[in-house]
Amino acid sequence: MTTDRAAVVEALERLLADSYTLYLKTHSYHWNVTGPMFTTLHTLFETQYTELALAVDEIAERIRALDAPAPGSYSQFAARAHVNEDTGVPSATAMIENLVADMATVVDGARSLVRAAEAAGDDASVDLGVRRIEVHEKAAWMLRVHLE
Repeated sequence: MTTDRAAVVEALERLLADSYTLYLKTHSYHWNVTGPMFTTLHTLFETQYTELALAVDEIAERIRALDAPAPGSYSQFAARAHVNEDTGVPSATAMIENLVADMATVVDGARSLVRAAEAAGDDASVDLGVRRIEVHEKAAWMLRVHLE
């Protein structure tokens, strides 16, 4: 594997790990949210974790298309992720704040993917990264409006 392609795979692995960790956190928040925003957040979190479930598959399949093995264990994700898991049950407002910060972390990883893929001439991975940026920026906006 060329150095450029290896950098793309590494960036994809981070994006996969961050996305999977965010999926788990968002799903947990869906289950555990309480308070006056319950119905709204319960539904929003479900929409977001469902989108992430599809995204992790697409990201893993892109790694495989580059002829690399896709990481698929909690320990592999923990070693690569910049999104931190949450083993507690924060307040609804803290959940929103945490997820907004996590969306920014995923966007940072997607931007790293775009830069690596551009350097490698990998248009498909550039496209995937750009689409993930768009999704997470919109998701962060959808969350932030609940904090106003």
